Amino acid sequence: MDPAPGLGTADVDRLVASTLDAGVRVDVRRRGTPRPLPPDIDLAAFRILQEALTNVVRHTGADACRVTIGHGADEVTVEVDGDGRGGLPAGAGYGIVGMRERVGLLHGSFAAGPRPEGGFRVTARLPVPRGEVEWAQREAERTQGEAEWTQGEAG
Repeated sequence: MDPAPGLGTADVDRLVASTLDAGVRVDVRRRGTPRPLPPDIDLAAFRILQEALTNVVRHTGADACRVTIGHGADEVTVEVDGDGRGGLPAGAGYGIVGMRERVGLLHGSFAAGPRPEGGFRVTARLPVPRGEVEWAQREAERTQGEAEWTQGEAG
């Protein structure tokens, strides 16, 4: 079974490639020092990014967008800015509702709407309790060690 996707470079790169295949270029910027995140937060952040990019492709008419992934001391943020039309058509679906619910379950904050300068922005902030960051770091190190041991056994 494959691990769940997250904000790691490989998963984000695959998402960017599929968005490009749909006709929208994505400029990804990272702020702060990336670190392992607790699985629920990592997956939620990835799914929010995925849905926001889907909305850019389906609803805004943009040919490019910007993604900013920020790693703060006690939070991770995902922001997607599209320069196309600044709004979603009525009855556009449940994407924004789903993103808002994901963020709410993790006690974060969420905003989505037209930008004053045109286009559309989705911003999600997910708190990462310090103890969970330390646990995720230890778990990542343990998993990496197991993978190295397994590769050594196979060799």
